[in-house]
Amino acid sequence: MAKQLPSPIYPFKYRSTPLSGNSINGLGETVARRATQIFHGSGARRLEWEALERYFALSAPFRVYWLNLVNRWLLRKADGTIAKQRQAVTDPKAMAATVKAKARELGAGTVGIARVSEDALYQGYDCQYQTAIVVLMPMDPAEMADLPGKRSGIETMRVYKEISKTVIGLAAYIRSLGWPARAYGESADILHIPLAINAGLGQLGKHGSLICREYGSNMRIATVLTDLPLQIDEPIDIAVDDLCIGCRRCTIDCPPNAILDSKQMVRGVEKWYVDFDKCVPYFTHTVGCGICIDVCPWSKPGRGPGLSAKLLGKRDQT
Repeated sequence: MAKQLPSPIYPFKYRSTPLSGNSINGLGETVARRATQIFHGSGARRLEWEALERYFALSAPFRVYWLNLVNRWLLRKADGTIAKQRQAVTDPKAMAATVKAKARELGAGTVGIARVSEDALYQGYDCQYQTAIVVLMPMDPAEMADLPGKRSGIETMRVYKEISKTVIGLAAYIRSLGWPARAYGESADILHIPLAINAGLGQLGKHGSLICREYGSNMRIATVLTDLPLQIDEPIDIAVDDLCIGCRRCTIDCPPNAILDSKQMVRGVEKWYVDFDKCVPYFTHTVGCGICIDVCPWSKPGRGPGLSAKLLGKRDQT
């Protein structure tokens, strides 16, 4: 077993330590329930770790802080007026193809469609929509190699800004057809990863992020929720578990030793889980981390499709 890294020393400390993020997240719970926002919220509700959230925001380099403000300003147009005349949809499959093409025209990398599920909704959020259109947008690997650092932080917020523009434009397009639609970007009131998995865009990795075939985890996610009739995509198996079970790259390289080598029971589901109480303080201290994303073998540009095919091929040989 690899030697653990020494525990980081932080320049901040809580006067009154908040409830454990792992407890709030439902680590060890065997009964299904919705998640609760803890950190990086939309502002819709007070967060248990809000003091650390403020420290994070005030510590960010000016460019990162500015891009974050611009992104949130853009998202004021997440919703809007719906055209009075509704376009009838007789072929959900054709409409899904049209919507995906529009998303790509607006800058999306890959796009998938899923039903809105309970595991994608936070406690207390009343969702009026039935369908999720999930968009992925890759980040520049060269910029993200500066981890944790200013360049990677700027690149992350740049892509958040661009993907917000994409989903805002897509939601506006759907509303122009007479159907309700709302865009959700960074720090939204929904969980993008469960929707992305259900939309067939990838699987959950050991490091707690989505791994997609094309970009690994080197991308950002945004979503449009709507009632427009669309054909639903199915989840896919690209053999992420086959890699993560035997790979310890992110586990070894995680500075606060937050990544676990086995799946955990979380709100009634056994899945990969990152220790929140270890991860988030370090993430805050470095004003964004992402080391686990960078070192993941799947995130190497162009490697994902071949890696998936190789891992799936090994199954056929057993």
